[in-house]
Amino acid sequence: MPTLLRALVVDDEAPARRRLIRQLEALGGVEVVGEAEDGEEALTRARSLTPDVIFLDVRMPGIDGITLAQRHVDLPAVVFCTAYDEFAVKAFEVNAVDYLLKPVRPERLAAALDKLRAKQGASQANVAKALEAVAPASATRVVSSARGTVRFFDARGLTRFWSSDKYTVFVADGEEHLIEEPLAMLEERLSAHGFLRVHRAELIRLDAVKSLRSDDGLHEVTLSDGQVAKVSRRSLGPVKTALGL
Repeated sequence: MPTLLRALVVDDEAPARRRLIRQLEALGGVEVVGEAEDGEEALTRARSLTPDVIFLDVRMPGIDGITLAQRHVDLPAVVFCTAYDEFAVKAFEVNAVDYLLKPVRPERLAAALDKLRAKQGASQANVAKALEAVAPASATRVVSSARGTVRFFDARGLTRFWSSDKYTVFVADGEEHLIEEPLAMLEERLSAHGFLRVHRAELIRLDAVKSLRSDDGLHEVTLSDGQVAKVSRRSLGPVKTALGL
C-alpha cells in the first residue's frame, strides 16, 4: 500500500479545486485535508493542517504561488498546477516536486505523487545515513573562495549550513563564508557524516545539537557554537528520531 499523503489544494477557482480533489481521490493514497483560494489562506491552512504536499496554483489574487514558495521556505512539498507554462523554471528554483499544466492529466498527477513519495523515502533514508560512521576527511571538504583566496574547511568541524539567496552560508572561526554548492548537494554529500536536513533552508551536524526547543508551533535547535537553526514541522519527527527522543 502506498503511503497516505495529506494534501492541501490551493486555487482561486472553485471548479478547478473540485476537479483536482476528485482526481486525487480517484487515484487513492491521498487524503485532501483542506483547500484554499489564495496565498494568504494557503499559508494559514498549511500551518494549521500540516499537509505533506500543497497543490498550488501560480496566478492568484494577492500573493502568487511562486512568491509564496520563495518567501516561506518551511512550506511542505509543493506541486504547482497552472495553465501557464512560462513559470516552470522559477517553480523548480524553489524546489517544487513537479509542475503540472491544466487541465491536469491523471497520469501526470500520478507521476507527481510517485515523485513525492520517492522524495519522502529519500529523506527518511538520510536520517539513517546521518547516524552512520564518519568516512574519510576528503569527502567532507568544503571549499570557499573570496577576494582571490581559496580556503578549505572540514565539514566535521562545522555545525550548520543554511541557504541565503543563491548561496549556502556557514560560520567558521567566527566568520561567515559563502559557497555556491547548493544545500541539497551538501545534504547528499554530508548525510553519511552526521549531517541532517532539518528545514528546507537548514542543514546541521547532529552531534552538535545541545537543545531542541518547541514554542507555539515553532521548533529550533541550539548548536554547540551557539548558532540556532529552525526545524520545520515536517522534519521534527525525523529530528527527534535521530536524537533518540
